[in-house]
Amino acid sequence: MARTKTQLDSKLKATLKDASMKLTGHKKRAFMAKATWDYFDGSPRKAESYMGWSREAVAKGMKESETGIICYDNDRAKGRKRTEEKDLKLEKDIRSLVDGKSQADPKFQTVFCYARTSARAVRESLKEEFGYGEEQLPSRQTLGTILNRMGYLLKKHKK
Repeated sequence: MARTKTQLDSKLKATLKDASMKLTGHKKRAFMAKATWDYFDGSPRKAESYMGWSREAVAKGMKESETGIICYDNDRAKGRKRTEEKDLKLEKDIRSLVDGKSQADPKFQTVFCYARTSARAVRESLKEEFGYGEEQLPSRQTLGTILNRMGYLLKKHKK
């Protein structure tokens, strides 16, 4: 059974897309650069229009292959900053409130400090003692997460 040129083209395109989806970072760019040289006359624009790849990524991969210098991505700089990183004063105020109400693990089994307070109480204290507005503070649940990241284990609510 003979295959037509369009069947081969669509099968090749599917294979190349599948292979590129399984790679990441500089390995993916190197693969896209090699495919661009082999099938698209070394044109990132053709690779973009036919395969749907980013031509900037293809061009970067071609440049990496030519020079031998690999560009590593700064993934840690991406995304939103944590609330306590954006507002250092908030972290200081939380510590001043909770440090007086916390104690170390008596058996020294964990590095966490047990806080005899709740996230809701800390939120209310921040509003009363430090004059934070409702819109300036994170939600109760986010405040609990922040306290855990700062090394505090909160008390459980008794029902």
